[in-house]
Amino acid sequence: MQTELIFRVFRFTLLAATFLSAGTAVAAEYKIDPAHSFVEFRTNHLGYSWLYGRFNVLSGEFTHDPANPSANSIYVEVDTTTVDTRHAERDKHLRSGDFLEVEKYSKASFKSTRYEGTAESGKLHGELTVRGVTRPVVFEITKMGEGPDPWGGYRAGFSGSYTLTRSDFGIDYDLGPKSTLVELTLGVEGVRKK
Repeated sequence: MQTELIFRVFRFTLLAATFLSAGTAVAAEYKIDPAHSFVEFRTNHLGYSWLYGRFNVLSGEFTHDPANPSANSIYVEVDTTTVDTRHAERDKHLRSGDFLEVEKYSKASFKSTRYEGTAESGKLHGELTVRGVTRPVVFEITKMGEGPDPWGGYRAGFSGSYTLTRSDFGIDYDLGPKSTLVELTLGVEGVRKK
């Protein structure tokens, strides 16, 4: 009888602990870890090959709510002066008025307005600002994972993609008809705020 009582107390304690730990999956604010996040792009070069690049400096934060994904949101800011295609002269040209005009527009950003989907994947609607022009866009988002890190923090990560038309953002430099689109890939890893 006493053994059964001990077993019931143990089982109740275990269930309570499981319930409480599940309860931690609530809305949380995350600061983007720039060392483990990126904004990369690729565009067709004259129809002959792909040109790849990235921006080396970004910052921002996001809200992640596994129980209510529609509450998810993000703000990402990119330092356009850090554009990097592994070719100094090309990068200089990309920073010029023909493309990003970084002396005037040193920042690009994305601010979400709503999220549609599950906790694992969906569509992130928002406003993308490049070269001073803001347009509504939709990123296809996939959750990469979440959990504790080795340093006592808690992390969550997502990846997303969107294809933009350069001329929508005032970038009309002629590289041929196959180079009008730029595929963006966004990967963010955030550390939950205390």
